[in-house]
Amino acid sequence: MVQTLKAKEISLYELEENFGLQLITEAQFFPEWVENLPTLNEAEKQALARVKSNYLNLTRRRPMSEEAVKMVVLSPLLDLAGFYQSPFEIETETSVEISAEDDGVIVKGNIDVLVLQKRFWMLVIESKSTKFDVMSALPQALAYMLYAPSIEQPTFGLLVNGRECVFLKLIHSEKPQYARSYALSIERDDDLHQVLSILKRLTQLISQ
Repeated sequence: MVQTLKAKEISLYELEENFGLQLITEAQFFPEWVENLPTLNEAEKQALARVKSNYLNLTRRRPMSEEAVKMVVLSPLLDLAGFYQSPFEIETETSVEISAEDDGVIVKGNIDVLVLQKRFWMLVIESKSTKFDVMSALPQALAYMLYAPSIEQPTFGLLVNGRECVFLKLIHSEKPQYARSYALSIERDDDLHQVLSILKRLTQLISQ
């Protein structure tokens, strides 16, 4: 009997059991989020200060919804990193379906934002409201990353809840492996600058 799971409800344990997913903690597995990061110019730093100011202002009254997070925090970051320019494309609410044939398990869901470059899934982005822990999006994002059609290259992911960002890297193999950054807070200038630097670094890697 085939079991169908919703991506937004799946757990890390289920991904590990059904798809062989493994967490790698060695730093050399995911150097892209800390090494060779580009330096930001003053205009970029000022734009990030505006993003931070907007976030702080809007969260004074109530937690930001998922849609507000995309509009106020995520969209400006993608713009500054160059993801709205060639050779990249953006898709939203992309339907995916992954299966573990031996176990008869199918996972279905919709990716919040997908950055494409010639069918290569460079960045799978899963966003949540500020009232949720950013890591609550981890299983869902990993489920989508397992579906990426380009298995020769790593797939990168970004979790964002408006307040924090976490980067992911997944290597496709018989037993897929992934690693994650620690949570970077947009309330800290150094962290917010690093978020944009990482995004710009990822665009450089793909352009090469």
